[in-house]
Amino acid sequence: MQSSPPVKTLNAIRKFNRFELKYLISYDTAQRLQKDLKKYVLPDSYAKTPNGLYTLSSLYYDTDDYRFYWEKVDWIKYRRKLRIRQYETDKPLDKDSLVYVEIKQRVDRVTQKRRVPMKYEDALNLCNNLVIPEHERVDEATLYEIYELLKTNNLKPSCITSYMRNAYFWTDYDSWLRITFDSNIRYRTKNLDLADKKIWEFMVSPNMVIMEVKANERIPYRLTEIVSDYNFRLIRVSKYCQGLETSSEVPRSVFYLGEWALNK
Repeated sequence: MQSSPPVKTLNAIRKFNRFELKYLISYDTAQRLQKDLKKYVLPDSYAKTPNGLYTLSSLYYDTDDYRFYWEKVDWIKYRRKLRIRQYETDKPLDKDSLVYVEIKQRVDRVTQKRRVPMKYEDALNLCNNLVIPEHERVDEATLYEIYELLKTNNLKPSCITSYMRNAYFWTDYDSWLRITFDSNIRYRTKNLDLADKKIWEFMVSPNMVIMEVKANERIPYRLTEIVSDYNFRLIRVSKYCQGLETSSEVPRSVFYLGEWALNK
């Protein structure tokens, strides 16, 4: 009997640095590209369904005047965002469900991420009530950084984003290069409870996909050839900012993907 293909995972990684290239492509193009990539990639460990899709939901925190949003719009080279991230399963989210509290940081062109796994109840107590949960020593510095970020800026829930993802790892020399395809990209700026799974508004048309190439150092030549063949155009987009701008909570900036991205 043929064994299942191996998978790779980021589960154990608490910290990493990388740069990200993003493209907005059609759903049909994404399907063709994934077929072209098959012999070069391995599926992500979260991809437990036959079609390889899994759902990510994130609750973002910001100041009353959306400081983190404006830092992105104003091209601040050093900036941070804070979120609670859930990798959804077939079980409802409850107080004991595993989530990650993450700081996503940008230093010029490099994206850095630090995160701590914990129960959902502990994540809410930390982010809403500044209660530091019991933790492993390896997570202590990140937890206190999260605490200081929350306390210093008086952060509050501001937006939830949700999307379905196909994710792959490159199998060649750069084994941590990752390629993701995000679809069904939605947002909500009201009723900010991750456990509520009501249908949300689209921030990008269901016919469009955001593709990301996430690399530690360099992109394999074969991958650059494939991307070049499709003639993709780089975009600069933050799903958090796109959600806020689509909701009209903030003015639309140069990063807004435009009404054409919402054309259904």
